[in-house]
Amino acid sequence: MSNQPWHKTVCILCESNCGVEVRLDGRELVRIRGDKEHKASAGYTCEKALRLNHYQNGRHRLTSPMRRRDDGTYEEVDWDTAIAETAAGLKKVQERYGGESILYYGGGGQGNHLCGVYATSTRAAVGSRYRSSALAQEKTGEFWVNAHIGVATRGDFANAEVSVFVGKNPWHSHGIPHARRTLKEIANDPDRTMIVIDPRRTETADLADVHLQVKPGRDVYLLAAMVKVLLDEDLVDRRFVADKVNGFDEMEASLADIDVATYARNCGIDENLIREAARRIGNAASVAIFEDLGVQMAPHSTLNSYLEKLLWVLTGNFAKEGAQISPAMMVPFGIAKAGAQKKSPVAEAPIIAGLVPCNVIPDEILTDAPGSYRALIIESANPVHSLAGSSTWRKAMEALEFTVVIDVAMTETARHADIVLPAASQYEKWEATFFNFEFPDNVFTLRKPILEPLPGTLAEPEIHYRLCKELGAIDEKMVAELRATAERNRLEFAAKFYEMTAGDPTMGRLAPVLLYAALGPTLPEDAAQAAALWGIAHTYAMKHPAAIKAAGIEGDGPMLGENLFDAIISDRTGVVFSRTMAEDSWDRVKTIDGKLNVDIPEMFELLAAVPTMPIDMTSEDFPLVLAAGERRSFTANTIFRDPDWRKKDKAGALRMSVADAAAMGIADGGMVRVTTAGGSMTTVVEVNDSIQSGHVTLPNGQGVDYPDESGRDLELTGVPTNELTYLGHQDPFAGTPWHKHVPARVEAM
Repeated sequence: MSNQPWHKTVCILCESNCGVEVRLDGRELVRIRGDKEHKASAGYTCEKALRLNHYQNGRHRLTSPMRRRDDGTYEEVDWDTAIAETAAGLKKVQERYGGESILYYGGGGQGNHLCGVYATSTRAAVGSRYRSSALAQEKTGEFWVNAHIGVATRGDFANAEVSVFVGKNPWHSHGIPHARRTLKEIANDPDRTMIVIDPRRTETADLADVHLQVKPGRDVYLLAAMVKVLLDEDLVDRRFVADKVNGFDEMEASLADIDVATYARNCGIDENLIREAARRIGNAASVAIFEDLGVQMAPHSTLNSYLEKLLWVLTGNFAKEGAQISPAMMVPFGIAKAGAQKKSPVAEAPIIAGLVPCNVIPDEILTDAPGSYRALIIESANPVHSLAGSSTWRKAMEALEFTVVIDVAMTETARHADIVLPAASQYEKWEATFFNFEFPDNVFTLRKPILEPLPGTLAEPEIHYRLCKELGAIDEKMVAELRATAERNRLEFAAKFYEMTAGDPTMGRLAPVLLYAALGPTLPEDAAQAAALWGIAHTYAMKHPAAIKAAGIEGDGPMLGENLFDAIISDRTGVVFSRTMAEDSWDRVKTIDGKLNVDIPEMFELLAAVPTMPIDMTSEDFPLVLAAGERRSFTANTIFRDPDWRKKDKAGALRMSVADAAAMGIADGGMVRVTTAGGSMTTVVEVNDSIQSGHVTLPNGQGVDYPDESGRDLELTGVPTNELTYLGHQDPFAGTPWHKHVPARVEAM
């Protein structure tokens, strides 16, 4: 083994996508280590990446398209049959109800984003208008706030004097470069301060200087009180606000009636500690803040996002080192479009950042009304398991007239589809992620396959190309003409490609598969699957030429885009595609006058309603708050279906406080029943002193089934948390579900 080469690739388990090196024994990933040459991670990785063989080579892999029989069982079919029947099923729904009745859900996991690009072509071919993804059950409230403030940001924690984590435990969930190393550096520096807002004493909270251990779901009181302290004690950067912020007076008036002492009691934190934390933020030279799912999937989630952003806007912590910066992303997201709000066709739920709220999709299907969704294209996603209300999702899947799932496994969702198309794994194809948030050097990594595709599988670009051909959307004469041009000269190809696609929206949406078919065969190293990045590189070069040139990539006009694309194709350790200064963040503010806007009437209305609302949602029947989806050392997204990947806590225990366990007569390691308005499940208990009384947690990524050694029977390990969540339990503004605040009761078995 010592003579085997190391193959460069990246981890696919979280948005950080750290570079790793892999040694193979046949198809097995037998050794994995951090890649010291990777431009972003520079050798850093956590323990989860070392277990990636369980994703790549588990018994869950599909090796043939599957077709559902009338009795609900499945049979293997060949690819030609599967593609033909998929196209026919989608076409039938399109002709009967219109393409807008076909919803696309997915677009890729943490490191599998190119499939979503190619899917736009299939959607164009059938006229699909609506889409959704996991982002719509997590981030759309924040995206909406970003749109109205005018910018999406990330914290420069490497240089911040004060680092604040709101509902975020980067020790396990990462999300910042070199997460654990960075957290330790902050904790060990006496001149720096870490503030953690979390109801649990997390691993990050253990390192913090200040842990604001808020009562579950009451973050709105804490955040509002902190903002009020900044205002009352004149800790606002008045010059920054006067020069760079609109709507300050209106915002200040909306908080006038907040009594800090009352809000402190409501959130369960000593008023003096709240004031000390706010003063530390207000007096610091630089502050970086990261809000995450702990407040984005909890009561008042959209309002929480607004209040969190006031902390850095009012103190002038934007566009400077150690504060909030706006990275020049390859494909920008994280900010919705301000203005008139589009609505979903039946529930009339707000569509934010182009995404239908996940919690309304089953209702949109089960309501037999004009405009309801009649077909689903689901790709690299498992909504029956991963979205709220699994039981209702199963009913919705059965009610659809046609569904196709594209995935590596026969997932809980796939078992309700008409056709299942087996995809190549993330290590068997060219792939990438658009989670590019580094600063000042932003890095894009195109992964080259380190294994041949498992026999019987296809990469998504090929799947979508075949579907578009079968649907009659591809003009093969055009493809041949474009390919011949690309073989001669890529600049000539660029001119012809834009000539053929300009002015035709449908043709523009077909561009990814056209690039795959025409440009793809001319690329080096059989990199056809990466062809869609050519258009993305050119678009980026037109928008950010100075940032690209600062990164060392040369060229003017179309040559800059060509050279950027060539660098991406050829480099296995990541390409620094932009280099920007903190002050360049102002270039990405989207307001008309280039100032940050805090005058958001919708948020003022929500803030005014807070005093009239219940402090929490528990009741006599459901006296505890369940956080459904806690990040732990051995939890990850559900591409890990093999439970043997977890060295610890394989069963995914329910964590409960020492006081609650004693009061209920529950012993550590005992079995309990957890019941919510959504359902009931049994699990093992871990009595844990990091949990406060009244709070219980279950880990994310559990409860997927896995074939036994015979391959015939499925075994379930851990609790599928969405058997306990329910659809109506959501933010009334953005529709994000409250997974982190599910009223529950726990009973000893």
